[in-house]
Amino acid sequence: MRAPLRRLWLKVHRWTGLTLGPILALTALLGAMLVVGLPLDRWAHPDFFIAHSARSAPAGDATKAVLPLEPLRQRLAAEFGANADFTLRPPRKPADTLQVRVRGKWEGTLYLDPATGAEQGRRGTHEGAYNLLFELHSSLLLDDTGKGVLAFAALAYLFLLVTGIVLWWPVRWPPSLRIVLDRGLLRGLFDLHRTGGAVLGLLIAVSVATGAYMAWRPLGNFISSAMGQQPVKAPVIAKGAATGPLLPLDELVARAQQVYPGQPIGFIQVPAKAGRPMRVRFRLPDDPHPNGIGSVWLNPVTGEVLAARKWQDLDAGNGAVAVIYPLHTGELGGPLHEAVTALLGLALAGLGLSGVWLWWRRRAAAAAARDNDGQLSRGTTAP
Repeated sequence: MRAPLRRLWLKVHRWTGLTLGPILALTALLGAMLVVGLPLDRWAHPDFFIAHSARSAPAGDATKAVLPLEPLRQRLAAEFGANADFTLRPPRKPADTLQVRVRGKWEGTLYLDPATGAEQGRRGTHEGAYNLLFELHSSLLLDDTGKGVLAFAALAYLFLLVTGIVLWWPVRWPPSLRIVLDRGLLRGLFDLHRTGGAVLGLLIAVSVATGAYMAWRPLGNFISSAMGQQPVKAPVIAKGAATGPLLPLDELVARAQQVYPGQPIGFIQVPAKAGRPMRVRFRLPDDPHPNGIGSVWLNPVTGEVLAARKWQDLDAGNGAVAVIYPLHTGELGGPLHEAVTALLGLALAGLGLSGVWLWWRRRAAAAAARDNDGQLSRGTTAP
């Protein structure tokens, strides 16, 4: 590559990295912390996650959820108001608590004993170290604005990857991947930044691109439109078709289970208003999403099944979330994949921080060299 063109690529790579590199490094570090954060959160707050009735049960005989759901729904509506939405997460394991996410005048999660309905604790959306990490990682505490910033930063990483590969591309093959660590910190960081970015760049790009996809959901609609598909939307209830009292929640869930009999439920989304459909998400055997995307929508007044869709029935942009979400979190490949995901997060954080450090040290070295030249020049011309 000719020297002027190389200098241009280097300048573009450097200033893009200096501008957005710290954001990428921060979110990558937070993502790595989240991988181990959930197990630590469960360990630090057992009352949130382990049902009291299961602790007192004989070994191997943990109590399963038997709590009627309709009295629980009425109790929640009485406490949080008629305009609050509830998302119930049934126990995934016999000893798990029943979790209820509340969206209303108070927003957060309740942790209930599934056998008795007794509350074991509650935590607001922005309370606790784990929630803070998640909010920072997913939106920089700026809601939709932060998600847009993160999506832009993620796309900028792909540009950094291309420019970095161009700068690294060797004249002769096979390339040397040697990292020299015995010639000072500056040389060692340079080799780690250059070689690490070239070797791990594509793997890191998977985590970054999937993160951008989830942070900025319009990307899914853009992909579907590019493929000539219309985004599949949730069904709506016609005006006047949902008047009267709600059917008991247990009956509505039972009707949804008739569509996918014997399949575990991931979430039960209960809207505040009768004019909006209720959604029951199932974790079907062929669904790669850990929470399940296969869904049944019902009219909460009549119990009519409005739609039932598996993840394969969605348009490409929205259906891809079933794979993209566990690919980003590492849950797709189990504990080994989660460990690799955490290490890639640390690697991206290291690339961002090392790039800033290298620029700062070289800038300081250049300034020192100019000062020395000035002193030598003044010393030579002095009488």
